[in-house]
Amino acid sequence: MPVYEYNCADCGVFEEMMPMSRFADPCDCPACGTKAPRILLTVPRLAAISSIARHAHETNERSADSPKRSSHGPNCGCCGGATKKPSKTLHHPNGSKSFPTKRPWMISH
Repeated sequence: MPVYEYNCADCGVFEEMMPMSRFADPCDCPACGTKAPRILLTVPRLAAISSIARHAHETNERSADSPKRSSHGPNCGCCGGATKKPSKTLHHPNGSKSFPTKRPWMISH
């Protein structure tokens, strides 16, 4: 059943589940009991779909035009794919570092 929005003149906006056959009918306000007309603030949500299926549909919608991107960058060891390459940085006992394969003339900070 879809969830529709109604506007009570005294109490304000509220939501209620109604059958699709009664989409145009007013609904009784849960606070004061007066008839409130249906309003269209958002698209009606269907409550019949499970949260797992809804999440799967949302994921498919997002990935329809763009691939999923990892925030870890290329060669990430935790996300599968290529294994992480070992670091070639040399750490010296005095705390300095050197990068022998990059720029041998560059001094580390």
